[in-house]
Amino acid sequence: MTDKTSPQGNEGGDDAKRRVLLGHIAGAHGIRGAVLVRSYTAEPDGIARYGPLETEDGRTRFVLSVEGATAKGLICRVEGVADRTRAETLKGTALYVSRDRLPPPEEGEYYHADLIGLAARTDEGAALGTVVAVLNYGAGDILDVRPDGASRTVLYPMSGDVVRRVDVAGGVIVLAPPEEVDAGDEGVDAGVDD
Repeated sequence: MTDKTSPQGNEGGDDAKRRVLLGHIAGAHGIRGAVLVRSYTAEPDGIARYGPLETEDGRTRFVLSVEGATAKGLICRVEGVADRTRAETLKGTALYVSRDRLPPPEEGEYYHADLIGLAARTDEGAALGTVVAVLNYGAGDILDVRPDGASRTVLYPMSGDVVRRVDVAGGVIVLAPPEEVDAGDEGVDAGVDD
């Protein structure tokens, strides 16, 4: 239901000011200045097609070219980086692009950055909180919603049963919270012999 292009994004602001995380530089590769990049784009090797990438604050720009891939990430060249010493200084650098440089998502898909900051409500209009993150641990996207005034967040699966409507322009996501499940052991065979 969501596009994995961005696990994170900046809240608020117009598209030109918001930045979407496309990847991280994981470290140096070889001795001639190549770096390993973990790409979060739908097609990992497409990260270089977005043009120059930037740090989150937009102060530093990186022009990437993809040379290959390993199990650890993409092997990329960064314009102006010609040796391992300089490549090692880039380890951990997050690579962002302005939201307005991304193509519109397909019907029923959303960039994570577009969901962060939306007001979560029920079908009846009751406030559930604000989407503060979109998580994914491998089994699908999960909305991390912080109720107003609360320190803890509530997690909602990004599934058709729970997500009723997404209105990015209106700043609202309508959710049908799943009924609470009793986590007790009633009726569960624990497999212990008496």
